[in-house]
Amino acid sequence: MSTAADRGGCIGSEVAGGEVTQHGDGGGPDPATSGTSAPVPMMADSSPWAPLGQSAFRWLWLGMLFSWIGTWMQTVGAQWLLVDAPNAALLVSLVQAATTLPMMLLALPGGVLADTFDRRWLLITVQVYLVVIAILLTVLTATGLMPPALLLAFTLALGVGGAVQLPTWQAMMPELVPRAQLRAATRLDLTSVNGARAVGPAVAGLVIAYLGGVPVVFALYAATAFLFAVTVLFWGRPAAELERRRERFVPALRAGGRYAWHEPVVRRIVLRVILFVPPAMALWALLPLIASQRLGLSAAGYGALFGAFGLGAIVGAMVLGRVRDRLSTNGLLTVAGLLYATASALIVLIPSLPAVLAILVAAGLAWMAVVSTLAAELQLFLPAWVRARGLAIYMAIFTGAMTLGALLSGMVAEVVGLQLTFLLSAGVLLGSVVAGVFLRVPETGHLDREPAVYWPEARLAVDPPPDSGPVLVTVEFTVTPEREAAFLQAMDRLRQSRRQTGATRWELYRDGDQPDSFIEIFSVPSWEEHMRQHGGRLTATDREIEEAALGFSDPPPRGKHLLPP
Repeated sequence: MSTAADRGGCIGSEVAGGEVTQHGDGGGPDPATSGTSAPVPMMADSSPWAPLGQSAFRWLWLGMLFSWIGTWMQTVGAQWLLVDAPNAALLVSLVQAATTLPMMLLALPGGVLADTFDRRWLLITVQVYLVVIAILLTVLTATGLMPPALLLAFTLALGVGGAVQLPTWQAMMPELVPRAQLRAATRLDLTSVNGARAVGPAVAGLVIAYLGGVPVVFALYAATAFLFAVTVLFWGRPAAELERRRERFVPALRAGGRYAWHEPVVRRIVLRVILFVPPAMALWALLPLIASQRLGLSAAGYGALFGAFGLGAIVGAMVLGRVRDRLSTNGLLTVAGLLYATASALIVLIPSLPAVLAILVAAGLAWMAVVSTLAAELQLFLPAWVRARGLAIYMAIFTGAMTLGALLSGMVAEVVGLQLTFLLSAGVLLGSVVAGVFLRVPETGHLDREPAVYWPEARLAVDPPPDSGPVLVTVEFTVTPEREAAFLQAMDRLRQSRRQTGATRWELYRDGDQPDSFIEIFSVPSWEEHMRQHGGRLTATDREIEEAALGFSDPPPRGKHLLPP
């Protein structure tokens, strides 16, 4: 390998010509507090409606609301076509699975596209695709050429569009509102989903019963997809947001996966999703059977049940801001989990329509509390360079959990019946609440996740091509024995930072001839990806972590790049 010394390269903003400014007495920051961005205060929730004061967010949110209404109408129409078919419980649950399976499989590639291409034109392209599929679905249903297998195939095709649409839209939200309004914007986004759940099924039920049946429902879905495309088309995205250095697809895909795998906060949020969503899906997937078999309702009555669930979510969006100011993240997740578990049990124990409607309102509020809290914490935590990919991974896990939960609910209901299925679901949900007490979501609102370009330009004696790699970076530290234990703790945090931002390998060695000499080695797949570490992948939190580690070295550390010949 050829080597090139790093003259001001990859060892922090206070490195210049190989010199590091020491902090305080030269001992470095307190290792117990390094890696936290104390100057950034905890954010109180803004007004639940404040993001609607931003014109771009308001119009795009309305367009997305109509798109969601159409989506829920299409889901209800597809499920209602199958209610009277043989093996109805399994087929109805398969509609939900066909909607969510593409998100599980394709959300990460969709996130790569959203982090790479212009998000406005990507959304427009996806909406045109959805309009075409919806028109075909309408025509074939109207002509009686829609057997269950083909219906599931079309539902799957619509889900493919959603797998690109959702990470793109959610990654755009931080561009549309100030950071202080991001939690409120996330709740409004979920309010549009759940408001659509209230309106869409109710409208679909009326249309099926009185205004032309399922083909008209599918035609209205096509209209809502077209409306959102027009809304995005008329959005004038700021020019600064169009200047994006495009990453190659496969390296970008791998970088997003590495970040999520090596970031403990992302892993913990995903784990809480896995604990809650599958058992919670019994209520979602089997609600049509509650309507038809236990309550004897028509399509309009089924829409009313979904509407009650959506109403609860809307109420949740209005009150959760105030509740969030009084409860911690984990306290809110615990209370909401208990409420949802209770609702899942009561819905099959009380055969009264008014009682079931009230139970569904409570369940909708609890669902909104859990889902919006987890999504908002992730939105606030993810750095800009990987936001769409991180959200896509979250959505892939989320919808994968929904798919698994829907399938299991349908299969279990076929064997043991509706009542026992819901009681089992409630029991598993209670177990997930207990597990959540020990698997807490870290409080991260005080961390500074804004990009921090603090590595100086790498000035090398050679000019490596962008795809040259792998690149090996070494940093040599000199640490006195009495500070060694604290130094090793700081280096463990630095290891996480390196792995999250692009390193595929990280190691720390001690020099056998000089016990106070340590050498950090990390490998990055290519020179292009290493330059992305220099140019925007690091955050202010990464900077504090790195400076804490560098401060233990006396004399200051020195880095080198090792390049392939």
